[in-house]
Amino acid sequence: MKVLTGNSNRPLAEAVCACLNSPLTNASVKRFSDMEVFVEIHENVRGEDVFVIQSTSYPANDNLMELLVTLDALRRASARRVTAVVPYYGYARQDRKSGSRTPISAKLVANLITVAGADRVLTLDLHAGQIQGFFDIPTDNLFAAPVFTKDIQERFNGEELVIVSPDVGGVVRARSIAKRLNADLAIIDKRRERAGVSEVMHVIGEVKGRHCIMVDDIVDSGGTLCNAAVALMEKGAQSVEAYVTHGVLSGGAVARITSSALNSLVTTDSIMATEAMRVARNIRQITIAPLIAEAMQRISDERSVSSLFD
Repeated sequence: MKVLTGNSNRPLAEAVCACLNSPLTNASVKRFSDMEVFVEIHENVRGEDVFVIQSTSYPANDNLMELLVTLDALRRASARRVTAVVPYYGYARQDRKSGSRTPISAKLVANLITVAGADRVLTLDLHAGQIQGFFDIPTDNLFAAPVFTKDIQERFNGEELVIVSPDVGGVVRARSIAKRLNADLAIIDKRRERAGVSEVMHVIGEVKGRHCIMVDDIVDSGGTLCNAAVALMEKGAQSVEAYVTHGVLSGGAVARITSSALNSLVTTDSIMATEAMRVARNIRQITIAPLIAEAMQRISDERSVSSLFD
């Protein structure tokens, strides 16, 4: 079993290797003067079971090309099996035709990864579960729910909680965590009455006097979470926290979260934290390295991965 990584999230790859008690494979991921990606593997990988850890986060196109070129290098080096470990699967929000003459880029990226040489894909909290069907190779979609549940239990032991889905589309995810915590469920119904008019938030469920914990898969601009936090506080919530798997946090999102009604935003380290995130007063990262390491070990040993979530 060998583990490689690109430049997207080296700290996570090192943490995974520490959990596996295995060193990172020696490889160079470089750029030519015109920013063309070049990968060279400095160890023999012939006949090996190889895992490439690479999120396709910002800069998404550069990190995606690093992954594709690394997969091609491993295939040409006669690796026995190559697993693309993509903690954050970029382009996942483009999983359907959102309008006329628009692409389904999540499917395109799945094709690229397969053709580049991946025999298997391991990812975390896909934006839409059906993206697994875009691949014609085995694909394991891990869930951050057990990691979040443990952290919530440690912080709110004995408190009265309500798990909140910030939109109708995330109800299944929120219900899963609510079931694990034996907590009630609430839903934010978000509506825009007409173009140019701000969204109206309707809270479905009882939140008065309770600690509200919003659960989502991706936070990008942070606008929805911040607006939902205001709506929950207006309904009498005692406090509002957010647990989000992938902290994209582009543009002015960090400043928006810092000045919001959110007590805290907790994300995983599927995307490497920026300096602004590290110094923010109410943003915190928890690691998913043990979860990914355990899944990788099970894949290597040909054991069940789904039993991680039973």
